[in-house]
Amino acid sequence: MLKIDALEFGYRSNRKILDRIEFDVANGECVAILGNNGAGKSTMLKCLNKIIAPQKGRVVVNEVDILRMTRLDIAKNTAYVAQKSEGSQITAYDAILLGRKPYIKLAPKKEDYEIVETIIASMGLEQLSLRYIDELSGGELQKVMIARALAQEPKVLLLDEPTSCLDLKNQLEVLKLIQNITKEKEIAVVIVIHDLNLALRYCDRFLFLKDSEIFCYGGLDIMTSENIGAVYQVPVVVESYQNQKVVIPLT
Repeated sequence: MLKIDALEFGYRSNRKILDRIEFDVANGECVAILGNNGAGKSTMLKCLNKIIAPQKGRVVVNEVDILRMTRLDIAKNTAYVAQKSEGSQITAYDAILLGRKPYIKLAPKKEDYEIVETIIASMGLEQLSLRYIDELSGGELQKVMIARALAQEPKVLLLDEPTSCLDLKNQLEVLKLIQNITKEKEIAVVIVIHDLNLALRYCDRFLFLKDSEIFCYGGLDIMTSENIGAVYQVPVVVESYQNQKVVIPLT
């Protein structure tokens, strides 16, 4: 379980980017972080694994505060997938194997290779494994980066806009993959996402950030036209279509 307690962060100016952030994510649960550009969503995600060190608060994974851990120990507990991943002249297999780096001392062991091969098979990446990652499509590369994160065997998976550069088909495939991983591995997943309808389809709970604070946090009950309109400053209606909530902007 992931628990964030009284988290605060600000740059050198006096304005706080994050103020008194408190929420929790259960194992096997995916939480969507929502809000306007500049609301602090990506900053918060980076605070959760100390890429950026918060000024105050705690980030607790299974009752251990990761902000007091070494970088190596953090990497064994949390995995982070950035908005964009740079391609390079290494194979997808080797890129995924890099996820085992926190556990490797001199050279990869048999167990490391077995973990990588199991992940590749479970995600259906066999045909990509020997291709160079700078030759992959956006959707293929994003799946490889998620596989690398899973190779860390994290308790918490942090994803920053994993579908931002993907077409509709790949958006659906990647988010369905994340949904399945969340349940099968029983890990706590936090995902920054802009598309409210994709969040409604694939996430379990929703956290709205506004003016450096949590505006509201909860399940489908908080995904109302009033809350969405207040956060995004756009009038919307929330309707049901084939048992699925859908957000429709009115402007």
